[in-house]
Amino acid sequence: MQKRVTDKVGQKKLNNKKHFKTQDIALISIFSALWIALNLVVAPLSFALTGLPVIHDFLVFFVLLLVVWATGKFGAVSFVGVVGSVIVLLAGGPLPMVGFAVCSILFDLILILNHHKLTTKPFSIVITVMATVVSAYVAGNINGLVILGLPLAFSATVWSGENLAGAVLSLIIAFPIIGLLEKSKVQQIKS
Repeated sequence: MQKRVTDKVGQKKLNNKKHFKTQDIALISIFSALWIALNLVVAPLSFALTGLPVIHDFLVFFVLLLVVWATGKFGAVSFVGVVGSVIVLLAGGPLPMVGFAVCSILFDLILILNHHKLTTKPFSIVITVMATVVSAYVAGNINGLVILGLPLAFSATVWSGENLAGAVLSLIIAFPIIGLLEKSKVQQIKS
C-alpha cells in the first residue's frame, strides 16, 4: 500500500514538471506581452537607427533566457516565441519575426539537454550558450536568406555574425541578472 502512495506522489511531481500550471501560463502570458511590446516598438526603432539586427537579437534572446529561467519547462519558450511572433506579424510588425519564431523552437529543443534549468552552474551555462548561439545563427540565416533575400555568403557570415553579437550580448547581461535573482531567493516565487 505504501508503494502505491509513493508512486502517486512521484507521478504528481512528474506531471507538474511536464504540464503547465496556472503560474506557468501567467508567466508565459507576461513574457509574450513583453516579447510583443519590444518587437513592435523597440526593435524597429533600433533597426531604423542602426541598420543592424544586434539590438533586435539582444531583445529576443534576453526574453527567451528569462522565460527559461522563470518557468523551467519545455514548451514555454516556444509558446512565447511563436505566439508572440504571430501577434507581432498580425499587428504589422517586422517580417523577420518568422526567423525568431523558428529559433525559439530550436532554442527550446536544445535546452532539453539541461532540462530547462537555467542556472549559473557551468553545465547549464555551456548548454545555454550553445542553444543561444545555434539559435541565433539559424535565425540570422532564415532572416537573411529567406526574408531579406541576402546573398548566401553575406547572410552566413556578416548578417548571422551580427545576429550572434546580439545573442551574446543577451547572455552577458542575462546571466548576472539571473545570478542576482537566484541570490535574492526570487526562485521561491516561481516554485
